[in-house]
Amino acid sequence: MESGRISDHGFLADGRSAVLVDRHGSVNWWCPARFDNPSIFGRLLDDRAGHWSIRPEGDFTTERSYLEDTLVLRTVFTCARGSVAVTDALALEPGARGHDIGRRSPGVLGRVVEGLSGEVPIRVEYRPRFAYGLVTAYLVETGGVIEANAGACRLSLRSEVPLACGDGDATGRVTVRAGDTYRFTLGFAHAYEDREPALPDADQVVADAVAGWRSWANLHDYRGRYREQVRRSAMVVQGMTYQPSGAVVAAATTSLPELLGGDRNYDYRFVWVRDFSLTLQALWLAACPDEANRQFTWVSRAMGRIGDAPVPIMYGVEGERDLTEHALEHLAGYAGSRPVLVGNDAWKQRQNDVLGEILDAAWLMRHYLDPMTPDVRHLLHALAEKAVLDWRRPDAGMWEARDVERHYVSSKVQCWTALDRAVRFGPRIGDQAEIARWAKARDEVRAAVLSRGWNERLGAYTGAFDSDQLDASVLQMPLVGFLPADDPRMRSTIRVVERELSHDGLLRRWDEDPAGFVICSFWLAACLAEAGELDRADQLFEQLAARSNDLGLYAEQIDQATGEQLGNFPQAFSHIGLITTAGRITDAAERVRPAGDRQPVPVGTGFTEGAR
Repeated sequence: MESGRISDHGFLADGRSAVLVDRHGSVNWWCPARFDNPSIFGRLLDDRAGHWSIRPEGDFTTERSYLEDTLVLRTVFTCARGSVAVTDALALEPGARGHDIGRRSPGVLGRVVEGLSGEVPIRVEYRPRFAYGLVTAYLVETGGVIEANAGACRLSLRSEVPLACGDGDATGRVTVRAGDTYRFTLGFAHAYEDREPALPDADQVVADAVAGWRSWANLHDYRGRYREQVRRSAMVVQGMTYQPSGAVVAAATTSLPELLGGDRNYDYRFVWVRDFSLTLQALWLAACPDEANRQFTWVSRAMGRIGDAPVPIMYGVEGERDLTEHALEHLAGYAGSRPVLVGNDAWKQRQNDVLGEILDAAWLMRHYLDPMTPDVRHLLHALAEKAVLDWRRPDAGMWEARDVERHYVSSKVQCWTALDRAVRFGPRIGDQAEIARWAKARDEVRAAVLSRGWNERLGAYTGAFDSDQLDASVLQMPLVGFLPADDPRMRSTIRVVERELSHDGLLRRWDEDPAGFVICSFWLAACLAEAGELDRADQLFEQLAARSNDLGLYAEQIDQATGEQLGNFPQAFSHIGLITTAGRITDAAERVRPAGDRQPVPVGTGFTEGAR
């Protein structure tokens, strides 16, 4: 049996790694200890790369949901003879609560099977494969625990269902009757560690995970519109945070394709500076300022001194710079889509938009940066100086083109953002002569974008200077305050981009993009809200909210014809787009209400203030 569709998967997290489990009860992805470690279950990319399934024999249907305010997944299987529930959780450190959850997670996956009605024959199939499926370990049962040791990994599985060890796998069957409970605990440890893998009781794993996630959720009281969707998306972003550093990865997976059979199959288990400002906005809006503060601290430390080379645009979860890409030739890829890649060569690119992303994030955090430390002041000053010099240079753009560098409009706009925010900071980061130079360069960037970015024939700002190619990235222009959304040219651009690139609420990035890009679709809704078209913004938001899977999760893209989710999963960018757009719509709704009827501004929605 293969791994099924991308959207069939649920997402578990422990602050260091992620598990993807499908609606058939199969764990198809887990890279323990770090998001970017080699997998021990990699069926998502090749059926031979390992999985762990617990499922009924024969035909069944499934219903699943997260336990309220958690990333603990409960799947109910119903078949002709009865029903059972499987509850899955990645362990948090016992007793960890609030902002401490996930920092010292033990590397344990707990699964609990409960009989709900009748009697259901269940099959368990445990097939670990280390190093992305390259290594098959001998499985040895000792004292009721199945041990697997090979390469850099050690696994221990305690099962209340007797399992027979075969050639690299262990299988078993049991009939589960109403009231029965069977528990499974899988612990991971590095081969070099003296300790044995932890094997706490699976019930305790679930209880600790429930208590930990709910304690985190209780600290964050978003009071704007679309509250449930925002709370779920904020939890997903938190689940994609590598808690020891505070870094948020772009996605939990590698090489899930943008197009089935295509070759744009990249590794997203890293931290993009581009996502950084939007991540901060999302966390701020979702009433998570402590997480936002950790994010900024981590990035400011990871950046180091800025020299003549391009500003680093991405990092490993602990600040690594060299993320050199290579192909895993032995893997067939999701639905036969190759190559399967580890690492991402985009780390070498010049992407000038990151200058604005960081300075915009700093402006959002400005009250937390008072007094400003010397290293942060140096960083912001250096980025402003970099924008003065680099805004005239072509780059790879925010979509990370791998052919030639161009003068992308979105990169120029973000250089304007960098200079605009630097001028706002004023004497806190520069002297009067420097501030004047930044203001002059800011105005030069603006004039160039207004002149060379506009295409009179199309009636729209295009993707690059002097181009006739539309690009949804220009929807950022009103969102960073470069132009108001109701500016005549901006209104025209929004209309043209929507008409030419959108279908049934899904917006492609450019004309040949194979599918709707989720965050761009949310940007369109945000622009409509900013332009005063609140009803249309609400309608589009609700269409997009309905496009998530049954657990509220998004991949990077959605096929405009079939509705199938594509690309790495879950995708932080998509969930960030949902959160920030909910905030824009909330702000816009408050602006049109009579003054006496206005509600208190939801925590965090002031992220738009700096752009106005």
